[in-house]
Amino acid sequence: MFVAMGAGGFAGRAERELHATGEQVRKRTTDTPVQLTARETQIARLAADGQSNPEIAAQLFMSPRTVEYHLHKVFTKLAISSRHQLYGVLVGHRNEKPRRDPLARVRPEADGPAR
Repeated sequence: MFVAMGAGGFAGRAERELHATGEQVRKRTTDTPVQLTARETQIARLAADGQSNPEIAAQLFMSPRTVEYHLHKVFTKLAISSRHQLYGVLVGHRNEKPRRDPLARVRPEADGPAR
């Protein structure tokens, strides 16, 4: 992080101090895995199936504004801006071998019966 900011001297010092305490320096990457929550996954799938926010809200017993909030978070995490793109992401991840599947963490249909 310090090197990226042009502060290589601080990076070296921080690394030496970590080694002195017995800690290991982790290599940082900018590639962070996308993980949707269970609710985000559920709402994303319903939206990709063509349901409107009020329809999703009624089905999940929440307000349309709450659905909008979750969809905004999904769009941000998946770096998309429309439901059409959402459908493409979901279909694309269903048809390929899982690599960094944003939906792999949560599979509502595998959770068993609803409680």
